[in-house]
Amino acid sequence: MGFKVDLDKFSTLAVTYGVRIIIGLLVLFIGWKIINLIIRVLLNSLDKRNIDPSLKPFLGSILTWLLRICLLLAVASQMGIQTTSFIALLGSVGLAVGLALQGSLSNFAGGVLILGLKPFKQGDVISTQGFVGTVDQINIFSTRLRQGDNQIVILPNGQLANSPITNINREDTRRVDFVFGISYTDDIDKARAVILETIESEESALLDPPPLVVVSELADSSVNLTTRVWVKTADYWRLKFALTEKIKTNFDANSISIPFPQRDVHILKD
Repeated sequence: MGFKVDLDKFSTLAVTYGVRIIIGLLVLFIGWKIINLIIRVLLNSLDKRNIDPSLKPFLGSILTWLLRICLLLAVASQMGIQTTSFIALLGSVGLAVGLALQGSLSNFAGGVLILGLKPFKQGDVISTQGFVGTVDQINIFSTRLRQGDNQIVILPNGQLANSPITNINREDTRRVDFVFGISYTDDIDKARAVILETIESEESALLDPPPLVVVSELADSSVNLTTRVWVKTADYWRLKFALTEKIKTNFDANSISIPFPQRDVHILKD
């Protein structure tokens, strides 16, 4: 009699938990397929929005595992497994890992921001944290900068995302600024005319907006003429070097002096 009762209980439990296991496995199978479908739709959506290719695999991977963990918890709950302790343990493990990888997670978050907001892209020339160079590569944890002397600087994305960044060549045109000092005895209008003629002789100099030459300071030893001229970004340094040399040459040809700092010393005798 007792054996029959135990057999009935076993049969009841087998049927009850068997049904739960079958339903749980069915939910797991269908949920897995749905998650894969969601990820494909998300990645296709990112393609249409022209999101940086470096960002898509990471977003897809993170979202995939988050959805899968939620699915596994739901299946375990469906099968009658208590998930409260498991969730608490998972939270503790996540907190410990987060504290251990705090710097890496900060760099990861910075990389996501940089790839998403795009303050610069590969090939841009930027100035940040005391470094100036061309963006050679953008990774999820760091950005590689190639300086003018071909040195490579690796910048952590966590710090980079929270630092001021100057994107030097984002725009098509730039303004070149000069300050030329002339003697107090020189003719200001003549010096201005020489500077403007020199600028107009350079094909890379843009005349719209027009160049500007104004007296900006009456210094101790010179009258300073601030000169501003616009140029295509690609021609910036070539024009800057060319005008610096040519204006000096043309000043000499027109007897306009560039004074150096000097001081008169008077010696008094008793």
